[in-house]
This record gives sequence, C-alpha cells and structure tokens, in this order.
Amino acid sequence: MQVPLVLTDFLDRAVELYGDKPAIIDDDRTLTYKQLNGRVNQLSRGLGDLGVIKGDKVAYLAPNTLEMLEGFYGVFQVGGVMTPLNTRLKPADYQFILEHSESKVLFVDADLYHLVETVLPKLPQLEHVIVHGGEEEGATSYEPWLASFSDELFDRAKLEETDIASLLYTSGTTGNPKGVLLSHRANYLHAMSTMHHLRVSDQDTLLHVLPMFHVNGWGSPFYYTANGATQVMLRKTDPKLMLEKIKKHGVSVLHMAPTVLNMLMEEYDEVQPQIEQDVRVVIAGSAPPPAFVRKVEEDLGWKFIQVYGMTEISPLITTSELRSMDLDLPAEEKYRLKAKAGYEMIGSKVRVVDEFGEEVAHDGKSIGEIITRTNGIMEGYFKNEEATNATIRDGWLYTGDMAVVDEKHTIEIVDRKKDVIISGGENISSIEVEAILYEHPSVLEAAVVATPHDKWGEVPKAVVVLREGETVSEEELIMFCREKLAHFKAPKSITFIDELPKTASGKIQKVIIRKSFWEGHSRLVN
Repeated sequence: MQVPLVLTDFLDRAVELYGDKPAIIDDDRTLTYKQLNGRVNQLSRGLGDLGVIKGDKVAYLAPNTLEMLEGFYGVFQVGGVMTPLNTRLKPADYQFILEHSESKVLFVDADLYHLVETVLPKLPQLEHVIVHGGEEEGATSYEPWLASFSDELFDRAKLEETDIASLLYTSGTTGNPKGVLLSHRANYLHAMSTMHHLRVSDQDTLLHVLPMFHVNGWGSPFYYTANGATQVMLRKTDPKLMLEKIKKHGVSVLHMAPTVLNMLMEEYDEVQPQIEQDVRVVIAGSAPPPAFVRKVEEDLGWKFIQVYGMTEISPLITTSELRSMDLDLPAEEKYRLKAKAGYEMIGSKVRVVDEFGEEVAHDGKSIGEIITRTNGIMEGYFKNEEATNATIRDGWLYTGDMAVVDEKHTIEIVDRKKDVIISGGENISSIEVEAILYEHPSVLEAAVVATPHDKWGEVPKAVVVLREGETVSEEELIMFCREKLAHFKAPKSITFIDELPKTASGKIQKVIIRKSFWEGHSRLVN
C-alpha cells in the first residue's frame, strides 16, 4: 500500500531521529524537536476546539518566529490550509485576502496587530483572532490559550496527498493579489528535490532570513525540518543582527534576496566578524551581477548558490550549482555561471520558448519565455479560473520570465516580460544594465526601468543608491555604462535616491519606480 506524500511526515521524521536536538532558536527560546512537536499537538487541539476542520483556511500574519513555524504543522494536522500573509501590506489588502481566502481563524503577531485592527470588524466570516506575544481587546492571547491543551499525540485528520496544504497570495501589481493553491504532494516533492540540490543535512543550521510568507521562505520549514536541521528565527531583516546570529549559532545556510545579500556584505565589510564555519547563501529573485558572486566567495569565503522559481511552482525549478565539467573553469567564468538561473532541478522540465511555443535555439542569444512542467505545479488560482487558464496551457506553466539558453542547457534570465525595455524596436534587458552599474565602486543599489521617449518610444533609466560617503555624477555613471554596453542599452538618465522601494523579502519593487515615470503617459503599467 502506498504511503501518501503529506507534509506532516517531515516533522514526524525529525522527532523520531532528532527528538532531543535543538530544533528552533528564537531569541532566548530554544526548543528540541520533541518540544516543538508537543506545541504543535497543543495547537492542533486548540484549532479543533475552535471548530477548524479539514479544508478550512487558517491565516497567519507574523514575522519569522517559533509561532509562525509551528503553525504550518499544527494547521496541517487538522487538515487545514495554511494561509500566510505578507507583513507589508495595507489594511485593505488584508481585508481582501481574508475575505477571498474565507479564512476562519487569524493568528497575528502583537507587533503587527495594528495592520488589521481596523478591518477586523468588516470580516464576519473570520471567527477567531489569536495574538502572538501580547494581548488585544476582543482577541485571544496565544500562550495561555495554547497551554490549556494537551501536548500528547494528536489524532490527525485523514490526509491525501492531493489535499490542499497552502494558499499563498502573490503580490498584486495590477488589481488584487491571486491566491495560489498548492497541494501536499506538490510541496512534498518540491522539498525532496530541493533538499538534494541544496545539500541539506542534519548538520545544517539555517537562519530564516526570507519571510515564511514569501516564495521559498515557506519551503524552508519543510526541507530543513525533514533533515533535523536547527532553525534560527529572525524577526526582521537587520544585517547587523544577521551577522551576530550567524556567529553565535554557527549558522551554515541562509536564503535571501540579492538586495539583502548586498546589505549583509556591506555590514560584513564594516564589522569584519570572525566566522569560522562554512556558510552557503541561497539567492532567489532577480539575477545578481557576477560581482556579487565574486565578493561572496572571495571576500566572505562563503558558497554562493543561485536558484530560480515562483510561488506557482512550489517554488524552485533551477539551480546554478556548478556541475563537474565546470569546476576547472577560470574563476570569472564560474562566477558568471553561478549568477545565472542555472539548469533544471530533478522533477522539473524547463523550456524557453518563442511566441509560437517553439523552443529557442541554445545559442545564449535567442530570447524566449520560461515555461515548466513540474511536480510542484499549483492546482490553480483560488476562485480565478480565467487567470489559471492563462498561466497553465497544455500542461505547461508560463512564468512570464524572459531568458536565453546556452549549449550546456544553462538558463539565464534577461528580464520579466513587463520589465523588458523596447527602445526603437531593440530589446534591452534591465538586468544586464543593472549588472554593469553594480560594477561601479560607488554604486550600492540600482534599478533600471523604461521611461517614455518621444522618438524611441521608451529608453532605459537608472535609479541609483550610492554607497555612504561616495559621490559620482550622472554623466560619469552614464559614460561608465556606455564604455561597457552598446550605447542604446546605456541609461539615458540617472536619478540618485536614498533608498529603493522593496518588498518584505528585500526584492526591489520596479513596478513602483516605473509607475512614477509613466504618470500621464499612455503606456499601460503592469
């Protein structure tokens, strides 16, 4: 008889094989896997007492904490659907998501309660609000509530691998966010592939940098728990605090966005901490410039791994880990390879196709859209059949990311469809231009977007944050780019600002930057 692939297996394995090992370190709280499991059982009993049954949605608005992580397994045990919420939305966004998801219970961190306080009276279907780490009028305080239930083995709901495990809302750049339905099977098989490619082991200590509501942030509790790794919580993205925790707890692996890595490297240069253990950083998001990779591996002495994916595919499908035939390449060539999206992971088929659905030539030049068939593919968008059918066609999921492929089947993302700059009929990759800007020693962060132009339709514009104490003129930086790029690709103008707008995970929000330059023009801003 086949055993269903359900996510509760992962904690079961950790308890059986690593029960007395530190599982969670959350500031001054350290719990073993047995202690974590006890709290999970208490949580499941509490949810059952609230009337939560199989298929009910349970929402979480919390930073990376013990309470957030134990929520996954506590919800799964009753057959509920975990619905994590982005911590940087507006009250109206929370109202929409909580209504749309039909969430029955909301767990919210005390520090974030103000974000939802005004909309709670407008959510009659939300039956219970439970607050982590504090007390709020009309809400239940988490720890006393949890302590009132037994930590003995919980009689779980009967789970099938096709049951929905999580409902994850993607960022809405036009209109409302879409809810991605992922099954236990999709999450399980993705975790199995990812833990292999990232070489996850019981000797790892993970620092939870990516928020657990975020793509690949919610995957970490699965593959690190399954392997009995120690998991260190991080409530906010503070590079100084990150370095302190890396040193104090012997952290060996971190997942983060490129901009967060940039912040961490800046802090590292200033503090120069003595970190003895091997560390690897897993970077997901926009492609980093090879200069990032060089700095991580040469200056910090850490291992750099670039991965690629999206929420709709559980989320990862490629990795840039060097293959055996690449190990003897010159250092700069290896850094260039590591900065690419890489090659497909086990369990995923990845193709780059043109507008007719035909695979592009593997010449490193022909641009197409990344499509994939994978075990991690979503069941669809919740209550949005039209968007589902537009994204999944003939069994392939269309990502919206544009890329090229070389003769070694290595994929390199050149842009999001909406971020490709079409100037006078020429396609310009904003990522390529950003990589050149990052080579300038005065540049800390950069984003390149299209701006309107009477003659060429649109042209590239750079928005740049300079390193502290550095100065460089707009003309100097444009000339720097023109020396390294075809002239039509170089920014036509540069704006210097103190800080780029970012998501909670540290991803630069180009849509906000681009929109500011297109106000009053006819181009549709995606």
